Amino acid sequence: MPTVHILIQGKVQGVFYRASAKKKADEAGIVGWVKNTHAGHVEILAKGNKSALETFVNWCKQGPPKAIVTQLRVTEKEEEHFTAFEILR
Repeated sequence: MPTVHILIQGKVQGVFYRASAKKKADEAGIVGWVKNTHAGHVEILAKGNKSALETFVNWCKQGPPKAIVTQLRVTEKEEEHFTAFEILR
């Protein structure tokens, strides 16, 4: 299964982005993690089937209702082993 690294910039902290991303990932069967960065962005490493990842990345472009996404970068990564989708602190 493909693994992607996603970096989301904009007003993405303090708007429930991580919790919403976890909910979307769990619904789609995606595993990996999401965390805030010190620079004020949100970073995600996600693994799942191709169509689920496409749907998830498309959701990340908008995020939760109060988010304002100004930039999103997606990079393919080496496959990693995850058992769940976690919020890292």
